[in-house]
This record gives sequence, C-alpha cells and structure tokens, in this order.
Amino acid sequence: MKTKEDINLGHLPQHIAIIMDGNGRWAKEKGKFRIFGHKNGVKAVREVSEGCAELGVKYLTLYAFSTENWNRPKVEINALMALLVKTIKKETSTLMKNGIRLEAIGDKKTLPEDCRNELKEAIELTKENTKMTLILALSYSAKWDIVNATRDIVKRAIDGKIALKDVNENLINNTLTTHKYPHPELMIRTSGEYRISNFLLWEIAYSELYFTNVLWPDYRKEDLHEAILDYQKRERRFGKTSEQFI
Repeated sequence: MKTKEDINLGHLPQHIAIIMDGNGRWAKEKGKFRIFGHKNGVKAVREVSEGCAELGVKYLTLYAFSTENWNRPKVEINALMALLVKTIKKETSTLMKNGIRLEAIGDKKTLPEDCRNELKEAIELTKENTKMTLILALSYSAKWDIVNATRDIVKRAIDGKIALKDVNENLINNTLTTHKYPHPELMIRTSGEYRISNFLLWEIAYSELYFTNVLWPDYRKEDLHEAILDYQKRERRFGKTSEQFI
C-alpha cells in the first residue's frame, strides 16, 4: 500500500482545490440530522489543511458554501452559518500554529454580519503566515464570479479605460476573485459524485480531476496522500503530445 513516504515532494501540486461533499449522506447513514455531518466535517478540514501544510502544498481552496446552497432549508443554513462562526473562532489558533494564512473568495456581503466579522478577524490575524494559504469559497460560484468579472470589464470599456483589443485571457483571469492565486493543478471531489458543481470553472480548465467515494467527514490525511500519489502518476500535457515533453 502506498503511503506518505512514497510522495515525491519535488512534484507536488502547488494548489489543491476540494469539493467537500457527503456530509448530509454521512449523517443520514447514522440516523442524524444533516448538521451532524457538517459538524463532523470540520475534523476533515483540519486534517486536510494540516496535511497540505506538512507536505509543502502552497494553496488549498475548500468549497465551503456555494451561492446555490442559499436555497437549502433555512434551519440548515442558520445552523451552517453558526457552525462557520464557531469553527473559524476555534481553528484560528491551529492556523497560526501551522503557519497557514486564511483568505476567502465569494459574495461575502451576503454572509451574516457575525460570520463576516469573524472571518475578517481571522484573515487579519493570519495574514503574515507564509507556509500555506487556505482559501474558503463562501457564497461562491464560478458563474457568479465570471458574470461579475464580465460586468467589470464592460464598465471599464464603456468608461474608456480599456479597448476591445485589450480583452483577452489574461484580462479575464486578472479580473476574477481568484486572480491572486495560481490555478489548481489538482481538484478533488469526495462522496462518489462526478460533478464540478459550479466550482472554479475557469481555473480548473487544465486541472487533474480526482473523485473518491469517501464521504467528507471520513476524509483523512491518508486519503489526501492517495489523491496526490494518483496525481503524480499522470502526464499533464496541456493540449500537447507526449512526445513534445520528451
């Protein structure tokens, strides 16, 4: 069986993105409410964050709450927001201990005020950490981000700040909320679902996709190591042929 020691530290993905799926099903299997699964998913967040930092992965983006999630039952949303506040407050010391900087992407103004305040405080406290950046995607969707970037570009064109010839891939890339980060080399989805679910659609154009049947509350460092080992066996060609990389 392959282990952490088999990982080639010289060939790590610089940025890993994860769709944390399966909390509800995990809770249902145990005869509990969905929020029970979300609470137990916090341990997986801690495990994966620490696991990435230990290996030397520089960026980790976790899909924590999508814009579509606002359509869930109000009682679940309220419980999720309360859990988010509690978790950020509790885990800030762990982020500091591991040298992890916290950042967030998404339509943060739609979050409850206490969530925004707790998030802002944690981001400020960890801003000098340099070992790894943990990015929470909160009230985020790729389509939302692309639409907003498009509006911004159109406005700049109307205002005469850019010309039609200036609109290219780099301009779009630099207008998205993810512009500060390298695109993920590896995208992981848990729970056995094979969907992208409106997550980083622009950014994962050439990411390696890895799907696992493990439900998120059960996800541990060993599962992360397995995904990275699988990534390291792949040949990333970016539209070229294998022979061009010889």
